[in-house]
Amino acid sequence: PVKATTGAPRTPAPRKVDCEEGGAGLYTVPSQGGKVTVRYGSRGVCLISAVPSRGFKTSTSQTSDSTLTVTFTSADHRSVVTATIDPSAKASVRESSF
Repeated sequence: PVKATTGAPRTPAPRKVDCEEGGAGLYTVPSQGGKVTVRYGSRGVCLISAVPSRGFKTSTSQTSDSTLTVTFTSADHRSVVTATIDPSAKASVRESSF
């Protein structure tokens, strides 16, 4: 017989992105929805802060160590800031109104 386990499901510990060594350093990226500050390291991008403008909400996602996305959303506008080190350190901002 299989023994049932009780309690909370096991979740992996949050990954620690290595963005301390090398890389392009600290940058702030402005958008209509807010400001994002990131640190570009030689092996990853780390979020330092995401400060929404008045009326905007913030969400973040990081699918890999090398790419970070911050989305600011209001009732009629969305700003998407994507920071990456692949193939080189850069940030892009996509603005859309609806």
